[in-house]
Amino acid sequence: MRDVFEIRAQDAGGRVGDLHVPRAGVTVETPALLPVVNPNVITVDPARFAEFGAQMLITNSYIIKRDEALASRAREEGLHDLLGFDGAIMTDSGSFQLSEYGEIDTDTEEILRFQRDIGSDVGTPVDIPTPPDVDRERAEEELRTTQERLELAETVDVGDMLVNAPVQGSTYPDLREEAGEHAYGTDLDVFPVGAAVPMMNDYRYDDVARAVAGAKRGLGSDAPVHLFGAGHPMMFALAVALGCDLFDSAAYALYARDDRYLTVHGTEQLSDLRHFPCACPICTEHTPEEVRRMPDAAREELLAEHNLHVSFTELRRVKQAIRDGDLLELVEARAHAHPRTLDGYRAFLDHARQYGASDPASKDTFFYASAESARRPEVLRHRERLERLSPEGHVLLTEGPRHDGFDECWYVKPPFGPYPRDLSEVYPLTAETPTNMDREGYEAAAKGVARLAGEHSDADFTLAHESWPADALDYVPPRVATVDLAEDLLTGPEEQTE
Repeated sequence: MRDVFEIRAQDAGGRVGDLHVPRAGVTVETPALLPVVNPNVITVDPARFAEFGAQMLITNSYIIKRDEALASRAREEGLHDLLGFDGAIMTDSGSFQLSEYGEIDTDTEEILRFQRDIGSDVGTPVDIPTPPDVDRERAEEELRTTQERLELAETVDVGDMLVNAPVQGSTYPDLREEAGEHAYGTDLDVFPVGAAVPMMNDYRYDDVARAVAGAKRGLGSDAPVHLFGAGHPMMFALAVALGCDLFDSAAYALYARDDRYLTVHGTEQLSDLRHFPCACPICTEHTPEEVRRMPDAAREELLAEHNLHVSFTELRRVKQAIRDGDLLELVEARAHAHPRTLDGYRAFLDHARQYGASDPASKDTFFYASAESARRPEVLRHRERLERLSPEGHVLLTEGPRHDGFDECWYVKPPFGPYPRDLSEVYPLTAETPTNMDREGYEAAAKGVARLAGEHSDADFTLAHESWPADALDYVPPRVATVDLAEDLLTGPEEQTE
């Protein structure tokens, strides 16, 4: 792998970074969205993509190669002049057509040389995009074929063109991890998580999250990751938090063709809209009724422009959230707008320990917004750090005031659990939490108490809580004395013994 990616800011698995594309002579800021351009069906002129914020696009070299006139023009003019785009251009290889039709009339060596010859900046070998839910034997066999083709791609003279190393493995996270490790060990440059489109088309964001998390475990932390086909803005925040740096969107054009209007919460039919819930130029200058009355081509172009505006606006919002340290607050807000996105966020939280390893130790205020907040990486990391502390003697863990009868007095705060008073102003313990905490928050705090008591068996603990639910208190070990401050008077350890 060439040194082409620099990370500038990070939050959870999300990164703001610089992808250096030497052949184009540009640096692309990530996370980056690559509009998909079908050279035979152009909805929005690629020369205008910079107006929306695009620094890079993706097109299909196989489609160009099969069209003699297009292929001739591409060789003579170069891909940038053919499409009228000054930024970086990535080309796909025909693997999508392979997955759709079962065969294509090219191979890795031939298509990489063609991509090089037409001036592609980032090329792609012919991998095998194994669909979801196939039997393991097929997934393993096709993964071996993809790995052989990545090794072959290393031997092709591509000049200064970067080359993708797709990470396959179907819906088997361990195969995705193996594929990521193999791909990262090659001399290739960018690492797309492949064959996710069927899962995203069915809103299986939980399976997408597991596939990406598996791939990330195999890839190095400096690997730029592309999530092929992730073009809907409703899942950008989640995909970035999972560690994806590049996305490509055909949705902006395909959805427009069917009169579908993208939002960060889902998709609306133009026929159902009486008002545009957006402040982009298209939505402020037109009404839904005006757009509905337009000729097909004009209507399609305007909807595609809106779809690009809303997509790039969301991506800028994600970048700022990373820099502000509140990416997971944005993920959570988006997750609760759609049940399937919530599934994806919960699958991300299943890997909280993995993403906690790259999460900054200090950032902006932690906001507890729902039961899912109790499973965030910061909560888990705080609980694991309790083993570094050394409470001694009789220790009070309290939600209320201190008591002089104890050797030490610690605070306890859902969802984090216990912590020394000196850490009260340290992230994430400065968190904003609701007055009416949910059961999951109390349970997370109780698990923190249990972790502390388990790590320090020589100390004696008393938990003074404010009416925690019985389900949460079940996690507290019997050796920890408990006092409900709403009902009982807190006494010192000597009085408890009496």
